[in-house]
Amino acid sequence: MEQLAFELAQPEPPSFANFAIGRNAEPVDVLVKLADGARPTPAIVLWGAFGSGRSHLLHAAVAAAAGSGRPALYCEGPSAAPAEPPDVGVLVAVDDVGSADAAAQGHLFTLYNRLAETGGGLLVAADAPPARLPLRDDLRSRLGAGLVYEIIPLADGDKPAALVSYARTRGIDLPDDVIAYLLSHGRRDMPSLMATLDALDRESLVTKRPITIPLLRGWMQRALLLPNGARKP
Repeated sequence: MEQLAFELAQPEPPSFANFAIGRNAEPVDVLVKLADGARPTPAIVLWGAFGSGRSHLLHAAVAAAAGSGRPALYCEGPSAAPAEPPDVGVLVAVDDVGSADAAAQGHLFTLYNRLAETGGGLLVAADAPPARLPLRDDLRSRLGAGLVYEIIPLADGDKPAALVSYARTRGIDLPDDVIAYLLSHGRRDMPSLMATLDALDRESLVTKRPITIPLLRGWMQRALLLPNGARKP
């Protein structure tokens, strides 16, 4: 039964529904419309610190586009981005664009121009705004001419309410003491916190136990162990 719980305790795929919006209502609204076929600008840049959710939003936009019938492609890094759009009107999402080498930058520049010509869209994520990215001038200026949004992580004080709200969407009764324990002992970035809630929900269903501090503590202790019992580095 425990092994089944761990098999089920995989995080849900990123979506707009499981993103804690916080102060990011405007970029999320733009991305929802983009996924549905809108084309407000040839390129949209999302930038922010690690754990802010920029990669989550790229995945969510691609998933939402696919769900609405729009062709969409997620590229884990700039080296995976095609130089030519695979479909007319396609949405191409490129993560970690600031890591692009010279060859990848050339492909991105060509891709930007081809998407602009064919009605597609380019959505990229980075850890800094375009002006501070180590990219060639022509590519950096094109990215900077589009919509640029900083994705702002939730403040610590806002995380309990966000967790409660997310738990309610899953039908989870999340006690205050569980939230306090999770914020005190777990990773504090929202993707990790939500993934933990997903795992606890599934384990609760499998083990038929309510979500309590003992359940959370036991899961966190076991999650730190590799299959052979060795600690993760």
